[in-house]
Amino acid sequence: MILQTTTRSILPVLMFITWACALATEALADEVETENVTARYQVTYNTQSHPAFRSPYAAVNSLTSAADRMFTFSATAHWGARVWEGGEIYINPEFAAGVPFSGSLVGLGGFTNGEITRAGGPQPRPYLQRLFLRQTWNQGGEREAVEADFNQMAGKVDQNRFVLTAGNFSTLDVFDDNAYAKDPRTQFMNWGNWTYAAYDYAADARGFGVGVAAEWYRKDWVFRLARMSGPREPNGLQIDYALAQHYGDQFEVERSHTLGDQPGKFRVLAWRNRAVLANFNDATAYLKAHPGTNPQSFFNVRKGEQIKYGLGVNLEQALNPTLGFFLRAMQADGRSETYAFTEVDDSISTGVRLAGKLWGRADDVVGLAWLRNGLSKERRSFLEAGGISYFIGDGQIRYQPEKIVEAFYSWQVLKGTWLTADVQHIQNPAYNASRGPLTVYALRAHAEF
Repeated sequence: MILQTTTRSILPVLMFITWACALATEALADEVETENVTARYQVTYNTQSHPAFRSPYAAVNSLTSAADRMFTFSATAHWGARVWEGGEIYINPEFAAGVPFSGSLVGLGGFTNGEITRAGGPQPRPYLQRLFLRQTWNQGGEREAVEADFNQMAGKVDQNRFVLTAGNFSTLDVFDDNAYAKDPRTQFMNWGNWTYAAYDYAADARGFGVGVAAEWYRKDWVFRLARMSGPREPNGLQIDYALAQHYGDQFEVERSHTLGDQPGKFRVLAWRNRAVLANFNDATAYLKAHPGTNPQSFFNVRKGEQIKYGLGVNLEQALNPTLGFFLRAMQADGRSETYAFTEVDDSISTGVRLAGKLWGRADDVVGLAWLRNGLSKERRSFLEAGGISYFIGDGQIRYQPEKIVEAFYSWQVLKGTWLTADVQHIQNPAYNASRGPLTVYALRAHAEF
């Protein structure tokens, strides 16, 4: 009832803002070559539902098997200004609301809505999403145009340059870009399609943190290095500012290329976290030594600093001017509990995105993707012993990798406004072959100007 009431109250506001966004976008059609200030906005509403599915048993962290609905809403301002030569400062206040399936974020490795981490209940609540400085030092080479975008002002930069980003932002603002699968507000919705599902990147519960990221551009190569803050407690909202003790480090190499006269990029990403976490072998041993105890035994064995790490590859490749292909694959060590993202230890996702020029709708987009998420033997042993971790745990498990197919059609209603229909078919939800499969249907409205 709360979900339905909130949905009815938000939709008229969203429709008005969408109409206003379209008018504003038309008025700003003539773009300037260089911007000294920027003010851009986005509004997104996403409603999802799933019918009842097979479930012979369930526990506290199981996705509800009864028919269910969820929603998310976000409205964000992206303000920025050039403050000195090469220096830009950005601030992003945001209102967000949402209620997940089952009333809490449980029951899947690959969650179906990328906006749900920012939601804090049925009523929109404000928070400061980003506040950061970006400094660019040009180092020669050909001049390149930078297009105006969210948190990016139009201008010119050298092909060879050094860029430093510092403040409050997301690791994913700098790392793991992909032209075809990155933004859950405009592209694929599943977590495993807008980044590596196995990338336990340091962040608070909303996906943001404080830190410093450096990027060195050398013609077709880019080298990136960053240290970011994580939560004080795993998957918590409070930031741990002790960056000398607890942190997430990442290093990425990117190479641009052409294949058959079509552009592409290949990236390799390595990451390493250091935090107070529970080791799954310790949690399993505690659970077996204390029968009848709380199945979330990893709370009892957090000690010292644990190291988590992983390695991934990311490919984007245009096949022709309207069709593009992407692939992500990552392997994490999987010995410790989830630090800040989701419960996946190895992941692969691949798919295509097609613009609608073939049928006379050049600004419409069709996407199709396939994902596979897996667990380490240590995490599997914990679940098989009856353990329940932060997001998953059916009380028992017949392990199989979680497999997801996602397809969407994004229809441009007006310039700057889109309606997207999306469907996700999930086999072995939370890695349990005894439950599911289930299908999730979604409708997303998005406006930006």
